[in-house]
Amino acid sequence: MVTRVLRIELRRSAAPWAGLVVLGGSLAILCPIDGIWWRGTAGWTAQWTTMALWTRYLLAFWWPLVIGLGAVYGLREPRSRMGELLTTTPLPAWRRAALPAGALALALGAGFGLLVLVGGVQVALGGTTYTPLGWLPISLVAALALVAGAVFGMGVARALPSVLTPPALVLAVLALTGGLLRPNNEGTVPASHAPNRLALLSPATADPREMLLTLSGSVHLGQTLWLLGLLATGLALLSSVTRRARLLAVVPVLAGAALGLAVLPATARDTYVVDKAAAAPVCDGPVCVTRANAARLPELAARGTEALRVLREVLGDRAPASVREDTALRVLGEPRALSADTVLVDFDERLFVEATGEALTRALIAQGLAPNCRGHNDREGGLTGDVPAQSIAVSWALRDSAVRPLEEKGTDSYAIKDWADADVAWEKLTTLPPAEQREWITGLRTAALACEGRDPLRALTGEARR
Repeated sequence: MVTRVLRIELRRSAAPWAGLVVLGGSLAILCPIDGIWWRGTAGWTAQWTTMALWTRYLLAFWWPLVIGLGAVYGLREPRSRMGELLTTTPLPAWRRAALPAGALALALGAGFGLLVLVGGVQVALGGTTYTPLGWLPISLVAALALVAGAVFGMGVARALPSVLTPPALVLAVLALTGGLLRPNNEGTVPASHAPNRLALLSPATADPREMLLTLSGSVHLGQTLWLLGLLATGLALLSSVTRRARLLAVVPVLAGAALGLAVLPATARDTYVVDKAAAAPVCDGPVCVTRANAARLPELAARGTEALRVLREVLGDRAPASVREDTALRVLGEPRALSADTVLVDFDERLFVEATGEALTRALIAQGLAPNCRGHNDREGGLTGDVPAQSIAVSWALRDSAVRPLEEKGTDSYAIKDWADADVAWEKLTTLPPAEQREWITGLRTAALACEGRDPLRALTGEARR
């Protein structure tokens, strides 16, 4: 009987539309738009954890809307003026409330589950060999948030049966969520300008910018307690028939909020933590990557060995002895810590994103001779003179007859000027005796390692020798 009524609810009510909004809306954002979620190692289809975090990020849009949809669904009986008739039936109020709430929960769970399935299939087909289980709590809490929000919206609409209730709920939750999630990019991990515990009452997460970061266990526990309280209040409001019962229905959400705030971490650094299993090194001789990027190791090891050989030929005893994936956390736009003994590889860097074969060898040599101390990627940009200077250094080390750009030359005025300066620097460099050429390249490397804050291309022009 219950199953049959539930099927009727799913077939004839508006409940399935909530799941379709979450699924279709998310795919409409993620798939056709070439956004940052497609880029680098933190892309939504790059790793399991980043896939789960990107789908959680979308709750900033869907959570307020789902609460509003739940409120619209909760107004069904008041709109049809059947409330008095239904109260005369022998079916208990909690059972009458459970069936539509269950239908809405199933629809939302199915919609979000299909979204995760779409992302999971693409991650599996993408070639990653790292398959952790830590992404499951991230997605399960997101599903719980959608269900709890929708049921809470239904309960509020049942207690306040007005056409203004759904839009008022959406606007209130949207404003609250927006305020809690207002980003603060001054730290090494995503943070909010609001107090951290309060910010975590929103189930949405910041957009992932580092594949090694995941949510801590205290975040999962605290948010689960808070959302269960919200769900219990929604169910209590749906099944309450007296004013006293409606007043008592707020107890679970207050208790859940209190318990959640007591468990949730107080700082952003305890919210986003490094996945130690993902960051564990996997090595082949002098070349090491993280376990999460172990699929890249075979080619990187071969090309890295060749790059280290070339660097030894041109730098002698001062050449780096190893190649290692860069795993250090840092503030966006801030310099990274460089080492003369190690070639650091960041797979988010534009030189390494799609580099294979000879292009990968040249990129490694570039990082060994003229490492860029600031990020040169889709999030941080980087100095325009980095790549021209690196291209000169690599072309010199491999004895090319002319400068071979490591990437396509830009067409804006700054790029045109930089590449024109690069041609001048190359002519000056190649007319010098071999000993002085080596001195210029060594000076370029020393300046790059010191991260002196000036355009590295100037180290290869006359400006650097004045």
